[in-house]
Amino acid sequence: MPTHPPRFPARFLMACAVAAGLALASWTGMAVAQDKAPVGYVKNVKGTATVTTDGKAVEAQPGTPLHQGSELKTGAQSSMGVMFKDNTMMSFGPSTLLTVDEYLYEPGEGKLKLGARMGKGTLNYVSGVIAKLQPEAVTIKTPTGMIGVRGTQFLLKVSEE
Repeated sequence: MPTHPPRFPARFLMACAVAAGLALASWTGMAVAQDKAPVGYVKNVKGTATVTTDGKAVEAQPGTPLHQGSELKTGAQSSMGVMFKDNTMMSFGPSTLLTVDEYLYEPGEGKLKLGARMGKGTLNYVSGVIAKLQPEAVTIKTPTGMIGVRGTQFLLKVSEE
């Protein structure tokens, strides 16, 4: 007696194809999320502050993740402290705006970079591993110039025009 492979209804085959597509999309989304691993975290906040990443603003609180491209903003009479993966610490005073443009911390491969852009406000910067291993890899841009970090700590004030 010959045996024939089972025949599946078209609906069943379509459902399997959709499920496979959803599984692939989910897996791809997880891969993207892994690529966007946090580069640091908010340590403390006094008053109001936000972290905006990929157009999504969240109220900053201890533990809020920072990513490459995150915009950090403090309100009037507010402050915020953050720490990056390499132990770089930044403290922001009132009405400060800073964007993390670049962050790369792979010391075993010699890949180190911290680039930020400060639009306004005050910043107290304390060097982490990146500035200690490769000082030229750290830059902070301002509306009127750029700071190359060569020491371990500095204060910066950018006034609004």
